[in-house]
Amino acid sequence: MEESNGRFIYWTRLEHEQWNMCIAATAQGLCYVGSQNKGFEELENWAKKRLPIYDLVENAENMKSYKDELIDYVSGKRKNFSEPVDLHGTPFQKEVWKALQEIPYGQTVSYTDIAVRVQKPGSVRAVGTAIGANPVLITVPCHRVLAKSGKLAGYRGGLEMKEQLLALELTKEISK
Repeated sequence: MEESNGRFIYWTRLEHEQWNMCIAATAQGLCYVGSQNKGFEELENWAKKRLPIYDLVENAENMKSYKDELIDYVSGKRKNFSEPVDLHGTPFQKEVWKALQEIPYGQTVSYTDIAVRVQKPGSVRAVGTAIGANPVLITVPCHRVLAKSGKLAGYRGGLEMKEQLLALELTKEISK
């Protein structure tokens, strides 16, 4: 994917049924899945902050395998992702995001559970902040994290998107 001596973030728009978002990848893997119905600016702002020396290049062909996996997931045909991810964040954020990737399909946990998993039980707020900074929605399943009460809590993609993703995976109704 990467071209001669350059650093590139390849991106495309995923549009499938009600799903509409930007997705992006480096040569190392999927690095960004945008919020539902947000424009290119959301991706551009993230890239300027996290990977300022990279150039954004629209390239649907390079993004095809990532797009196909995400479409299979939102269509209910896939539970796990096989394409690599390339996560850019602090060491603590990466630790939290790794814990998110260990939450099985169709299950939910609390922010407190994640804090315990990363061995920082007193850092629930910091864990919540790290989860909110997750750049790879869906594939790194932060939508599976609920408030301790079992209610929906913050989500970068919006609570409606979180509820839609959980509805794909869960048969029980999620309380708001």
